[in-house]
Amino acid sequence: MAFDLAADLAARREQHRYRQPVIQDGPCGRYAVVEGRRYLNFCSNDYLGLANDPAVINAFQGAVADWGVGSGASHLVCGHQRPHQQLEEALADHVGRESALLFSNGYMANLGVMTALLGKGDAVFHDRLNHASLLDGGLLSGARFRRFAHNDASALRGQLQRSDARRKLVVTDGVFSMDGDVAPLSDYVAACEDNDAWLMVDDAHGLGVLDDQGRGSVVAQGVNERVPVLMGTLGKGLGTAGAFVAGSHALIETLIQFARTYIYTTAMPAAVAAATLVSLSKAREEHWRREKLVVLIQRFRAGAAQLGFTLMDSATPIQPLLIGADQQAMVLSQQLREQGFLITAIRPPTVPDGQARLRVTLSAAHEESDVDALLAALEKVGCRTSDVGR
Repeated sequence: MAFDLAADLAARREQHRYRQPVIQDGPCGRYAVVEGRRYLNFCSNDYLGLANDPAVINAFQGAVADWGVGSGASHLVCGHQRPHQQLEEALADHVGRESALLFSNGYMANLGVMTALLGKGDAVFHDRLNHASLLDGGLLSGARFRRFAHNDASALRGQLQRSDARRKLVVTDGVFSMDGDVAPLSDYVAACEDNDAWLMVDDAHGLGVLDDQGRGSVVAQGVNERVPVLMGTLGKGLGTAGAFVAGSHALIETLIQFARTYIYTTAMPAAVAAATLVSLSKAREEHWRREKLVVLIQRFRAGAAQLGFTLMDSATPIQPLLIGADQQAMVLSQQLREQGFLITAIRPPTVPDGQARLRVTLSAAHEESDVDALLAALEKVGCRTSDVGR
C-alpha cells in the first residue's frame, strides 16, 4: 500500500524511538502528577518557576473576567486587544528594541520571520543543531539552505564569503535546547558584519534566564544592538505561552505585512498577554530566581560528574546526561521514574544518532534537596544499568 503507516510505526518502535504524551494531572511545577503518582519533575522548561506562580495566576484570572477566554480573530481583523499591545511594548522595552510583535508560538514566529524576509535568490545559514522550527523556516522560505558545524564561526564565515546571495540571513539558537550550550554570538556578529549578512537569534531558552535582568543571550554576550532579529518565547522562562519577535520598527512592520503565520492566525487570548506582563516583571525584578538556579546547576553538575556521568558543556538550566544508545536512555528514564523522578529520554531524530540522553532541566521551583535526591537516584539506577552513561 502507498500509505503503510503500520510499518512506519512498527519501525519506530523497534528503534526505541516511539513517542507518547505523558498525561499530566496537575499544574506545571516542582512536581508532576501522572496516573495518581507524584514525581519530582526534572523535564519542564519552567526555568524560573513562574508557570504556577500565584501572582501570574491571579493576573490571568482577572484578565479572563475582563477580556474573556478568546480574542475571536487575528490581530489584523479585531483580535488585537489592549493587553496584547501593552505586552508588545513591554517586551520591546525589556530586550532594548524599537518594537516587538506577538506570535502564537515560537514555531510560528520562526517560520513567519524567514518566509517574510527571504525568497529565491537569498540564502539562509543554519547552525547544524538549530531547533526544528528554525530549520523548517529556512526550508520553507525558498532561499538557498546552508548548514555549518555547530558553534563554528570560522565555518560560517567561509560560507558567507562564498555566497553571492541577494540577502544573507544567519540563524542560530541562543541556548541550544538539547545541549544547553550557548552560541558564540560575538563571533557570529563579526562574520555577518564583514559579509553584509543579518543575524537572527532564537532565544527561547535564554530569555528570563541569562543576564542579571533576564534579557537573554544577546544582552548577556554584549551584542544586543548588533543582532537585527531576536525571537523569544513566553512559555519557558516566563511561564505562560506564545512568542515574540523584536527588532527595528521597519522589521516589525515588514512582519505585519508579510509574515503569514502572524496575519492568518487568531491572536492569543488577551488573558495570556496580561499574565505575561506580570511574569515578565517578576522575571526582571526577582533576581533570586536566577541566583537560585546558579546554585542548583552547580550542585547538580558537581554531583553528576562525581558519579561518572557524561555532562555536556552547559552552564544553563538544561543539563543533559549523555547516554548514547536509545534503548539505554529509555531504560534509565524508566528506572528513574520508578524512583519518583520524571525525566525524558531524548532520542533521534531530536538529537544525532548515538547521542541519546536524559535531558535534565532545573527550575527555581526546585530545592537543593531535590537535586540531592535526584543524584542519589542516579547513583542507584546507574549501578543497576551496566555501562549506562559511564
